[in-house]
Amino acid sequence: MKRSWFKFLATINKAVLPSFTKRRLDLAKAKKWQMAIFGWKLYVTKRALD
Repeated sequence: MKRSWFKFLATINKAVLPSFTKRRLDLAKAKKWQMAIFGWKLYVTKRALD
């Protein structure tokens, strides 16, 4: 149940949230809100793969 929920969240994240890796965002120069989105996407993706 938990894994399927995170897979669902990952598909929503992919459709709605911006992809900073495609934009070649430098994480050292990223703003706090960009780091928060990046961290959230990383967390959801990691949980979906477990």
